[in-house]
Amino acid sequence: MDYFKRLKELLQLEKEEDRRSYEQLLHYTPVAERREVGMSWYPVAIRDTEIGRGDYLTVEIERTTHQDIVHQLRFGMTAALFSNHDAKNDRIEGTISYISGNRLKISLRVDDLPDWTRNGKLGVDAVFDENSYTEMEATLKLAPLVAEKKEEGHLTRLLTGTTKATFQPLETPYINNRLNASQQEAVQKILSANELAIVHGPPGTGKTTTLVQAIKALLQQDRQPILVVAPSNAAVDLLSEKLSKISLNVLRIGNPARVSEEQLSLSLDSKITAHPSFKEIKRLKKQAAEYRDMAQKYKRSFGPAEREQRKALYTEARNVQKEAERTEQYITEDLLSRAQVITATLVGANHYTIRHLRYHTVVIDEAGQALEPACWIPILKAKKLVMAGDHYQLPPTIKSEVAARSGLSETLMEKCVALHPEAVVLLEEQYRMNENIAGFPSREFYRSRLQAHVSVAHHILAPDEAPLVFIDTAGCGFEEAWEGTSVSNPEEAAFLIKHLSLLVSHLQPLFADAPFPSVGVISPYRHQVEVLKQAVASHPDLPNTITVNTIDSFQGQERDVIYISMVRSNVDNVIGFLSEVRRMNVAMTRARKKLIVIGDSSTLSQHAFYADFITYAQEKDAYKSAWEFMEW
Repeated sequence: MDYFKRLKELLQLEKEEDRRSYEQLLHYTPVAERREVGMSWYPVAIRDTEIGRGDYLTVEIERTTHQDIVHQLRFGMTAALFSNHDAKNDRIEGTISYISGNRLKISLRVDDLPDWTRNGKLGVDAVFDENSYTEMEATLKLAPLVAEKKEEGHLTRLLTGTTKATFQPLETPYINNRLNASQQEAVQKILSANELAIVHGPPGTGKTTTLVQAIKALLQQDRQPILVVAPSNAAVDLLSEKLSKISLNVLRIGNPARVSEEQLSLSLDSKITAHPSFKEIKRLKKQAAEYRDMAQKYKRSFGPAEREQRKALYTEARNVQKEAERTEQYITEDLLSRAQVITATLVGANHYTIRHLRYHTVVIDEAGQALEPACWIPILKAKKLVMAGDHYQLPPTIKSEVAARSGLSETLMEKCVALHPEAVVLLEEQYRMNENIAGFPSREFYRSRLQAHVSVAHHILAPDEAPLVFIDTAGCGFEEAWEGTSVSNPEEAAFLIKHLSLLVSHLQPLFADAPFPSVGVISPYRHQVEVLKQAVASHPDLPNTITVNTIDSFQGQERDVIYISMVRSNVDNVIGFLSEVRRMNVAMTRARKKLIVIGDSSTLSQHAFYADFITYAQEKDAYKSAWEFMEW
């Protein structure tokens, strides 16, 4: 099919750009900078070694400092253990087989660790993720072959636009008093769908709650295990936890991003450890380790007889290890046979433990953020697909601008919403924002159908605090400043901090006996975020609970108060990537009780979206000029 051929070409462009940027970082960036962008752990210490699956030596590593830095290392990805004494040559690659908190295990195809690992200055680098691309490429190669099969290929043909979605009316309507009308409609649509149902869940509408109840109802309807996937480990964790809380037997494939006992207890590794037959695995692994330790006692200065003995001991260690793997396979199959819901990332759906499984229904959450080639990995295992997400929030991150412009940035969910409107249900009631905050995104993105629930429609911080404020800095001389390829607006940042400190001092007496409202300060531009972070950290009167980050990092979060620093202010009226208005939808919908947007109307209003927002602010009596605050 030309459809998959084109998708494969776009994926190839993305792969090449991804590889190029990784290699650029790896070869030309000092380890401290790689650590700051989350690409490296440094320094690290080796805590343990053991024989892993196959011929792999598994090394347990701990991050010993800078433990609060958010990183990109993930279960299943390729990583390199290196020594900073000679980082170019003293380096060995392997696969991350476990990661939790500040510990990870990396599987290396060696019998013994190199000598340089004993000399300190060790670190771990994320390496270009060949594995994910290999899985996606193999899937795109398989998809056209599946599409040709009469029954097996029905869903594939439907998703690529060859056939239409069909529905089977339910004998009795779905009623669940814990869900509102549109949430119940979404579950009803999922239950009646023969091939496809899409839950369009704008911010704060209870998409996860709806999905959890739908999965419970599907299990009652079909009594067959369901595969539930999402693009990120964090999204998989959230669903795994919610599904487990309603007493479903959940098996989490891969390692949770959140280190909590509850999350870890759902993981396959943890359930294998708790299995009655695990004692046998422990005994065998101990025996294999003893053989390996005996083999390692032979030093370099030994003759042929010692070499043979060492070889025999390594062989025996591997044989015992294989016996342990067979026992582990038996336990895994036993756990899979009892699981009602299997959860994983999109690529994790092809984990070696579940690669062979097929499902009646596959659920993809956060489908509006999912790269299409990755979605096909679980889809080819299904007869029926449920997608949930919001394609009016941020799309997947794509490194290749050419691939993005040529169509890779368009998600499968977006395509299916257009192709199969009959399969879509919009969740219409939100439980997060004051109606004045929600009103503009509702009008711009959701055809004014997104309504505030009565419990939040009028909630505010304090009696005299308006829920929405746009502060116009036009004419104040707050010019944007460029540093290389980064843009910031130091004067706008200083203005925001002053406004924030006044708000905090006003609110503190009102919340003397109650938890202080949560505050988030966000900006589309990373350099502005750094300026704001430093300003917040060094301000003596601001609480240390204030979160400062990029809009992209805030997706999925919410705060009582959100400040947005728009940054752009120039005579050319250029707004750059602010023109990606879905980013602004995310930013504005993080606020529960108060949203303060600070920006230059003369630059912003050249774009219709921002011109509309400024008009909306005026309609709601929420427009202020920065000049009104200059008497501080």
